[in-house]
Amino acid sequence: MADILIVDDEQKIREVIREYSEFNGHTVTEAADGMTAVGLCKLNDYDLIIMDIMMPKLDGFSACKEIRKIKNTPIIMLSARGEEYDKLFGFELGIDDYVVKPFSPKELMARVNAVLSRNTVRENPAPDVLTFDGLEINIPARTVTVDGVRADLTPKEYDLLFYLVENRNIVLSREKLLSDIWGYDFLGDDRTIDTHIKNLRNSLGPYRDYIVTARGVGYKFETKD
Repeated sequence: MADILIVDDEQKIREVIREYSEFNGHTVTEAADGMTAVGLCKLNDYDLIIMDIMMPKLDGFSACKEIRKIKNTPIIMLSARGEEYDKLFGFELGIDDYVVKPFSPKELMARVNAVLSRNTVRENPAPDVLTFDGLEINIPARTVTVDGVRADLTPKEYDLLFYLVENRNIVLSREKLLSDIWGYDFLGDDRTIDTHIKNLRNSLGPYRDYIVTARGVGYKFETKD
């Protein structure tokens, strides 16, 4: 799977993230401060870095600046501070996601998988037409056909389907789907996702089972490849 560097001065947090990461098949390296993290990045290549902001010796923001000078490794920031300024500053530095403590380990793993998937997609762009048995998704044309018959999807249902397919075999939380497809300022709730998933499954007919429910978390588009 992925080689992940976990950087946090709190050992218990590192242990929790390690446990969930290894359960998901990832390999983990730990660091207790930003300076150690920068040193490790100079010596090794990681697929993802999960890094706290408030740390001794070198804080997360400063460590991110130093790492960005030598590597483009995806970074998820952790912080007990949820102020908009901190989030915007982090994204200006080039981080890929920002998670506020205390966090759900399951949601963090969903974000980890999503970031890893996006990075893989950037390195290996998806073909214009995706086919799964009799289900065909034409990305440029924004059309979906089921056994040769065009499915009548709303724009949001198409966005949802393609996002799930783009991140196939990765569980995406309802919160992640809402924020990435509907936007952070969307005023709806989780039922919006559930309703669109129900309608999307109905449109896919015999291929509805490609969309799998992860109870208590969200959904994924599951394939055998």
